[in-house]
Amino acid sequence: MSILQLGFRTFYSLAALFAIAAMLLWLRALTGLSGTGDYLYGVVWHSHEMLFGFSVAVITGFLLTAVRNWTGLPTPVGVSLAMLAMLWLAARVLILKSSPVLAAIVDVAFLPVLALAIAGPILRSKNKRNYKVIGIVLALALSHGVFHLASLGYLDAGMSRTALFVGIDIVVVLLAIVAGRVVPAFTRNAIPHATSRHEPWVEVLSFASMGLIIVVSALQGYWAPPSPLMAALILFAAAAHAIRLALWEPVKTLHNPLLWMMPVAYSWVPFAFFLRALTSLAVVPASAWIHAITAGAVSSFMLAMMMRSSLGHTGRQLVASKADMAAFLLLQLAAIVRVAASIVAGETYQQWVVASGLIWALAFLIFVLRYLPMLSRPGVSEQSGDS
Repeated sequence: MSILQLGFRTFYSLAALFAIAAMLLWLRALTGLSGTGDYLYGVVWHSHEMLFGFSVAVITGFLLTAVRNWTGLPTPVGVSLAMLAMLWLAARVLILKSSPVLAAIVDVAFLPVLALAIAGPILRSKNKRNYKVIGIVLALALSHGVFHLASLGYLDAGMSRTALFVGIDIVVVLLAIVAGRVVPAFTRNAIPHATSRHEPWVEVLSFASMGLIIVVSALQGYWAPPSPLMAALILFAAAAHAIRLALWEPVKTLHNPLLWMMPVAYSWVPFAFFLRALTSLAVVPASAWIHAITAGAVSSFMLAMMMRSSLGHTGRQLVASKADMAAFLLLQLAAIVRVAASIVAGETYQQWVVASGLIWALAFLIFVLRYLPMLSRPGVSEQSGDS
């Protein structure tokens, strides 16, 4: 089966279909038309499934394909890939309708299994540059385990929220690593006069500030710095990532939608940090920065990467269609509406959230209609792509 030939085919398909279904179920729950199962409830289920369901599926599809390219060694395909997909899918179903303990065990198992799947080829090839990717997946697995232990009552209930925040931050670290590799490279390859580059001091400051934010987030409930100090740290991270993005020369990509989608997506990162700083000063609610980073940065970057790598790996021309542009721009609109809802909506908050969710789901429906046939059939000529 073509859909089991490489990880991106299987997990991009699952992620996009799940994005639509999970968002529609959340909107039904939000408006009181249905519940969200027997274990996780309401916004907790929504937050968990967007992070550890949708986002992890996209990450899995990307890593299973990219590690194969990085190392020249095989990653799961065929039956083993199908079994990994079934484990992910089983967790989604069990969380909705099963014993909480069984659901948690199956769900928590997925990320360690993924870590093993990518660790084998990375370690065998001595691909030291990507040892950190194994560590990031394991760190995400740890935060996921803490989330479920807290949700089941084995840890303080507040730890579930902390684990979600740490999980979001870990995903952003991975996003920043991947963006730093692909955005400047894609720009230089497509634009002869581009000088997109990295400055070592900017890289150090960008990732060090994120690391400090993760540490402080993990310590919530035990220790917290004064609000002005926390705001200063987060604003520092915002500035570092804004400078990092500027060094990639995103303005030079404006003539090529498939190029500018990723810098646009990454621009949400410094903006989200700016909103997070305001949250630490009690100026805006936390949901503003949370959705700027999740609905804005993470979803947008993942959609752009899914489009580009699907085209590249199936041997198609790297050109964005009108449908691609529509899906990406709808996702920007959904993120803007959702962030605005947290800040200015007032009594119409729920209507704004519903509108944002429907627009977000529509963006992924467009992706499914255009790319699912591509992902489930043999490529024009199967390529290694540019993951």
